[in-house]
Amino acid sequence: MERTDRIEQAGGTRERILCAAERLFAEHGVHVVSNRRVSEAAQQGNNAAVGYHFGTKADLVRAITRKHCGQIEETRARLLAGMKDPTDIGEWVACLVRPTTGHLARLGSPTWFARFCAQVMTDPALQDIMAEESLACPPTLRALEGLNTCLPDLPAEVRAERAAMSRTLILHTCAERERALATGTAAPRTNWHDTATGLIDAIVGIWTAPVTPCR
Repeated sequence: MERTDRIEQAGGTRERILCAAERLFAEHGVHVVSNRRVSEAAQQGNNAAVGYHFGTKADLVRAITRKHCGQIEETRARLLAGMKDPTDIGEWVACLVRPTTGHLARLGSPTWFARFCAQVMTDPALQDIMAEESLACPPTLRALEGLNTCLPDLPAEVRAERAAMSRTLILHTCAERERALATGTAAPRTNWHDTATGLIDAIVGIWTAPVTPCR
């Protein structure tokens, strides 16, 4: 019984650290926030609590990412299973966009995950962690492969460029809406579902835009 209590207590401590770190990283940036500050925000008397439970700051970033990605990928898998027209670029883009916006909507407001992701993506090393976690998820890989099959004639370099544009648009649109909700500022769309609709329209436009030859 005592062992069970210790396990539950450790799980609760880890969750408090994850929540505190996510919020602080989102609001201030990953490298600005020390492990000590995270421990204090998580109400841990031991300033080494972050290192004890997670190891390095990179490990902590990975743990926060995994905490959310599992739920997002479950939704993506359901959307993929319910697809009606695999030749429709919009359906594949929706499978990439709506799981994230839906997850943020379910969390309620305020949330910090979108802004956390935006902060992480400014650091090349931490950016690689997020890329690794995403590409380790079969539903994401399937959605990306499906999108690519709809664009067989797109040159490889243009494909890579537009993929980066799409990721940036999703990332920062979600982060800006999250920030607006947290601060009570007006946002362009009234809810996350409509935000996703706008994103899907814009990203389909990016992928289907004409390719102008470089001089």
